[in-house]
Amino acid sequence: MNYPRILFAAASSGNSKTTIVSGILQALTNKGFKVSSFKCGPDYIDPMFHSKAIGTKSRNLDAYFVPEDVMRYLFARNAVGSDISIIEGVMGFYDGIGADSTEGSSYDISEKLKAPVILIVDCRGAAISCIAQIKGFKEFRNNRIAGVIMNRISFKMYEKLKPLVERELNIKVIGYVPVTKVFTLESRHLGLIMPDEMADIKEKLSELAELIMETVDLNALLSIASTAEGISWRDPQVRTADGCARIGVASDEAFCFEYADNIELLERCGAEIVRFSPIHDDRLPEVDGLIFYGGYPELKAKDLSSNTRMIQNIRYKLESGMPCLAECGGLMYLGKEIIDTDGESWPMVNVIDSKFSDSGKLSRFGYTELCSEKNSMILPAQGVVRGHEFHRWDGDNCGNAFRATKTNGDSYRCMFSMNNIVAGFPHLYYYSNPEVPCRFVEACIEYSKKSS
Repeated sequence: MNYPRILFAAASSGNSKTTIVSGILQALTNKGFKVSSFKCGPDYIDPMFHSKAIGTKSRNLDAYFVPEDVMRYLFARNAVGSDISIIEGVMGFYDGIGADSTEGSSYDISEKLKAPVILIVDCRGAAISCIAQIKGFKEFRNNRIAGVIMNRISFKMYEKLKPLVERELNIKVIGYVPVTKVFTLESRHLGLIMPDEMADIKEKLSELAELIMETVDLNALLSIASTAEGISWRDPQVRTADGCARIGVASDEAFCFEYADNIELLERCGAEIVRFSPIHDDRLPEVDGLIFYGGYPELKAKDLSSNTRMIQNIRYKLESGMPCLAECGGLMYLGKEIIDTDGESWPMVNVIDSKFSDSGKLSRFGYTELCSEKNSMILPAQGVVRGHEFHRWDGDNCGNAFRATKTNGDSYRCMFSMNNIVAGFPHLYYYSNPEVPCRFVEACIEYSKKSS
């Protein structure tokens, strides 16, 4: 199948990709198109923004986490039934895992998915020099750049530059975006501010969509997307557990960073997902296992710590052997205490021997491959899974059950592995090793049998 699709790229981060893509997604949705959206790379915040604020089905595409076949499968499975799939690039178009490589870049993903590319060009403070920039990106490698959007440019300047670009470079300019304060995405230390926290977000998105419909040729966009070539793949091998387990997933203002494909894979392995809130609920639902993904527990430390009934209930269940996975913010919640930005300490679940505080910088940031030193709940000895670290808060003890290896070769020990708990800072991507969710579901089933 062809799966009409298009990838939006830019020269670097900070060129309004997310703002423009959000406006285009909203505009297409408003016009009645069924749209799926994707984000290149490991960022879980942009897909969450797309799905919560705009209502599109949104997923990640990451060439480090999974091989080409699996990435194509994940794309197609989530694109099926859509009129168009919009893919938001990461960093600069050619920027890959290493400073000297395009591996894992938006360019790499566009090639593996055979996706036409729209280059977003920042024209602020420039005129004809923009054409030289477009020419450089177009000619640097054989690529699929099929169109251009000129960003932060006046209509008068756009009218002058558009025919020059099309005449000299033989590339379609499908529109422009003027300098505007209609919609700006605020930032915080972990990326974009959460959609639920942004005032009047729906109204702002509607205003942005109206602007996009005036300045960007959506029909040209759809036409380019329809030229995407067909792709093929082999489905990944996924083992299912013998039975079903109810797995509680923490979901609220403190725990909100998760890969949607991880949840889907858990369900394929035999999990029934049950959502609960460590902030608002006073006890756990009836479940056979627990997962605490990342989020902002440091910003909600007082609320989490004040819910002593939930903390006591979780501690009791974990001490009784209930299986649990925790990553990043989830690890912090299971620790002894979290020290907030005011220096105040807040007691947590206290099943992990570590205290957490602001390190003042991103700690161990980036991709990592994790190897289990010994047999663990989720991996056999020497089994591997890939993930990503993105956190400022750090612990005085980060565990030593796994060996982490960065893409630059740096290696260190990390993570905790007990009989029924695996916890650490890395965010795991299950499709890099589908045995991880299956083994966890099996552990939950076994616990359910013993406790019944």
